[in-house]
Amino acid sequence: MSLIVDEHRQYLSDEPRLAAFRAAIEATVRPGDTVLDLAAGTGILGLMACRAGARHVYAIECGGIIGLARDVAAANGCGDRITFVQELSTRADLPEGVDVIVTDQMGRFGFEAGLVEYLADARRRWLAPGGRVIPAGVELWAAPVEHAGQWACVEFWRSRPGGFDFAAAGRLAANTGYPVRLGPGHLLGPAGCLGPLPIAGGERPAFHGAIRSVAARDGVLHGVGGWFSAELAPGVGLSNSPLDPRRIGRRNVFFPIDHPVDVRAGDRIDLTIRIRPIEMVVSWQVVVTEAGPDGRETGRFRGSTFEGMLVPPDELRRTDPASVPVLSPAGDARRSILGLCDGRHTLAEIEAEVYRRHPDLFDSPGRASAFVAEVMTRYAT
Repeated sequence: MSLIVDEHRQYLSDEPRLAAFRAAIEATVRPGDTVLDLAAGTGILGLMACRAGARHVYAIECGGIIGLARDVAAANGCGDRITFVQELSTRADLPEGVDVIVTDQMGRFGFEAGLVEYLADARRRWLAPGGRVIPAGVELWAAPVEHAGQWACVEFWRSRPGGFDFAAAGRLAANTGYPVRLGPGHLLGPAGCLGPLPIAGGERPAFHGAIRSVAARDGVLHGVGGWFSAELAPGVGLSNSPLDPRRIGRRNVFFPIDHPVDVRAGDRIDLTIRIRPIEMVVSWQVVVTEAGPDGRETGRFRGSTFEGMLVPPDELRRTDPASVPVLSPAGDARRSILGLCDGRHTLAEIEAEVYRRHPDLFDSPGRASAFVAEVMTRYAT
């Protein structure tokens, strides 16, 4: 079985998630509404919308699983009420506006699956005046975390694996957000709401939030735990919070500090999170201060997933505004393909012409055909 299909099996097995979306859709979709199922996957949310009385559903999904979704819709008697669009939503077009947008593009920390970017674009282009969105709002939460097992992912690179110095990788590891399933016992102090995620749109939205948590017990601080809480519709919530007995199956995120710090009950732990959702960059600051009005600062740490990215210097140079780019041989071949997609050439003719024009790039017609197919699936109709 495809691992992508099995991933969706896990989504469909998550009863708290299904129950929350079912309740939200029933409360939001009105008979006769037109609905957009954004990043539809297997199409389950669109099926729920049909059951709630939607006149028509547009299901946008860029992945191959859209074929399965189409078959599932037909098997459930909704094939004539759902139009499937296989495309990244920011490049898709719809023939009409919609009354409701529904999506589950929430990652471990709310934003990683593209919720901010894709939902803002869909709102702007397709949502009718007075239209409704599921989720209606998403808040981000954080707490100081004790998790020696997860912090070991950072410590590993300082242990001279194989007898060699890998300390250079330790900086990358300390600037990485790790998927983790947190439990209440991992939290050193109360969680706090960092604020609402900017899902209503705006020019390159950014997020900034800060909380102060007071250590509830003695322990060792290893980093920051993060999760989200969503209001899908009035009175209908959804969360992956370790404190929620009805938490969904989605994991949380762990942002490490550079080295563990002992804390005692009453110590203050100040957490600051900054997120650039479009760039997928998270920065965090942690400051630990001893209890009392004259408490001594015992730790100050900064981290950023930007510092943890494996970006070669040549790639950074190519992003310099002063650089003068030149097409690579593969880029030149891609330009040939796009130029030949003029409505007059067959696919076989395009493959043969690309192989003729770029003999140094392709050592066989088959390799040229595979390259053409990769470009066609992305840009041609």
